[in-house]
Amino acid sequence: MEVAAYMQKLGQQAREASRVLARSKTNVKNTALLTIANIIRQQADSLKAANQQDLLVGKDKGLDAAMLDRLTLTDARIEAMAEGLEQIAALADPIGEITDMRYRPSGIQLGQMRVPLGVIGIIYESRPNVTADAAGLCLKSGNATILRGGSEAIHSNQAIAACIHQGLQQAGLPVTAVQVVETTDREAVGQLITMPEYVDVIVPRGGKTLIERVSTQARVPVIKHLDGICHVYVDVDAELTMAEEIAFNAKCHRYGVCNAMETLLVHADIAEHFLPKMAQRFIAERVELRGCPVTMAILPAIKAATEADWDTEYLAAILSIKVVADSDAAIAHIHRHSSAHTETIVTENYTTAQRFLQEVDSSSVMVNASTRFADGFEYGLGAEIGISTDKLHARGPVGLNGLTSQKWIVFGSGQIRK
Repeated sequence: MEVAAYMQKLGQQAREASRVLARSKTNVKNTALLTIANIIRQQADSLKAANQQDLLVGKDKGLDAAMLDRLTLTDARIEAMAEGLEQIAALADPIGEITDMRYRPSGIQLGQMRVPLGVIGIIYESRPNVTADAAGLCLKSGNATILRGGSEAIHSNQAIAACIHQGLQQAGLPVTAVQVVETTDREAVGQLITMPEYVDVIVPRGGKTLIERVSTQARVPVIKHLDGICHVYVDVDAELTMAEEIAFNAKCHRYGVCNAMETLLVHADIAEHFLPKMAQRFIAERVELRGCPVTMAILPAIKAATEADWDTEYLAAILSIKVVADSDAAIAHIHRHSSAHTETIVTENYTTAQRFLQEVDSSSVMVNASTRFADGFEYGLGAEIGISTDKLHARGPVGLNGLTSQKWIVFGSGQIRK
């Protein structure tokens, strides 16, 4: 079957399944989620075997270390997939929730009911755990989904999809509620993002090139973020041992993730004391440091940062460092170079912290915590379908509520408008 016809078929099946999901009871959806979690645990060896096929092909194709890390399914990541599904099952079901009920002078009573979006198309690269996370969130929020993973993870994604389909079937739900695109043909993406009759929203998760293509060509709404240029600012009033741990974790916990720190900002009054010790830890982890002229005067062995560095998401063991005059200069730098993903201030000064929270316009703004917490799992969303740096219709980690909409509902007793 040609790609266009194949994608139309997936779209039709998803639209039909979405209507079944929209009326499905919470206990049925939860049963499906818990069943899928158990099957994923039971099939851990099969999932790792399928993943090994992808890793071997990826190494032969010369995928870089960051890409291979995102592609790898370890025992811990498989367990995290299962736990994520269980957490989603434990969350309150938003569908059908009615809020803001009130009477109007006409006598009608109106409010808003939370409803599914319908069919969600998700396009992602590398991380096969997205298949389970996205399926779980869409299922609990009453949405059907069409998942198009990267060709580098085709075997892993199909193996996870088999677990999902088995769980859906055991729960009495249509297996077409979650469909993983089986072709690696790039035309499938073009078809998926231009089917407004079948798809209600697109969520791209991947590199900048993919997201720019989707944003430019899509004929349906897109929930997205382009870059994760995240900052940690160490203020003059920071507790420096805490600051050191936060900065180290924000950069070195994992490199190839969108909530990793890419730029460290340090107040000029503490830079000479703080930076040498901090640099020692980074260099021990083989992190390449690039600094502004003031930073280089303190750390003469590091490379000079270029203007382009401040606007780069490395996703690698590279860090830019800038010494700033004060919190105003830190905020100004963030406004100029941030991708509006996540920023952290480390300070014991309440007033400075409040200013940072109020003035920094990113989807997550933190005080005395690692940027690595900007994550649906850590935010108690069970899992996330992605991060949105847009302001409509969802922002930050997108969980259940971000996959729903609201409609007005009206109760009357025979009123007519005069």
